[in-house]
Amino acid sequence: MLIDPTTPASGAQADLHRLLALRFPARQLDIRRRRRALAQLSGGQRSNFRGRGIEFEEVRGYQAGDDIRAIDWRVTARTGSAHTKMFHEERERPVLLVVDHRPAMDFGSRYCFKSVLAAELAALLAWSALGSNERVGALILRHDEHWEMRPRNSRRTVLAVLSALAETRPAHPADAAQEARFVDMLRSARRVARPGTSVFLLSDFAGADRDDAQEEMFRLARHTEITAIHCSDPLEQALPPAGHYAITDGVNRLDLDTAAPSLNSRYAEESRLALEAHRERLQRLGIPLLMARTDEAPLSLLRRLYGDGVA
Repeated sequence: MLIDPTTPASGAQADLHRLLALRFPARQLDIRRRRRALAQLSGGQRSNFRGRGIEFEEVRGYQAGDDIRAIDWRVTARTGSAHTKMFHEERERPVLLVVDHRPAMDFGSRYCFKSVLAAELAALLAWSALGSNERVGALILRHDEHWEMRPRNSRRTVLAVLSALAETRPAHPADAAQEARFVDMLRSARRVARPGTSVFLLSDFAGADRDDAQEEMFRLARHTEITAIHCSDPLEQALPPAGHYAITDGVNRLDLDTAAPSLNSRYAEESRLALEAHRERLQRLGIPLLMARTDEAPLSLLRRLYGDGVA
């Protein structure tokens, strides 16, 4: 299947053939370059990474110049001569894609639903990670359940993740109870992700302002490296031109009149303030935020951070 990766995603349902075809444009990305990318996103804030960064390699006899803090006292006591622990840089970092597919993500006003945008971003990240020989896993939150796959360095695992992202789901109306599911998603991610995992959180972050959600985010960020990718639609930032529009939540139907200038300006300002508060909450946790929109190409978004322009 030939696709144009420079165009926005399309449709109300992720297409498996397109997710598979994103393997080729994903070669333009290298998520191992995440360090400088994260620094750019977090605005100079500290990284949230709490992993070890190094792994134990061996114990050998102490040599002049070795760091005395690395002396293995048990081996030293057993052998009667000083021994020190040797470490090497941890080069493999598992990637966990945490994808929000709650009913509120099934929304879009132009090219695609937010859920489709999240699926294509996740597919690009998965293919890039596999191409870098990193283990890939996923956790997908749905209406009343979640699907998970622990990170593995396997093409079969990536194919299973893509199939789960493209799986047809029954329509459910969004409701306030779904905000609590965001907390459940974070708890599950904390259980699946081992220390040092690179977590990509793709969501519209409905419910992220709750106190329990902030606490779970803090706990997850203590031992993993989180990149938050906020999936949004232009209609969520600004109302359409003046006119009468039919809107629905899947159950109820209403008419929206956008002729009043005060309504438009108030809506845009409240949206801006909510997004700024969200960004500040993440910055306090050291979590960088990437803004993704349904009217932009997913590849273009990721290439700004992980493409050739990032060294």
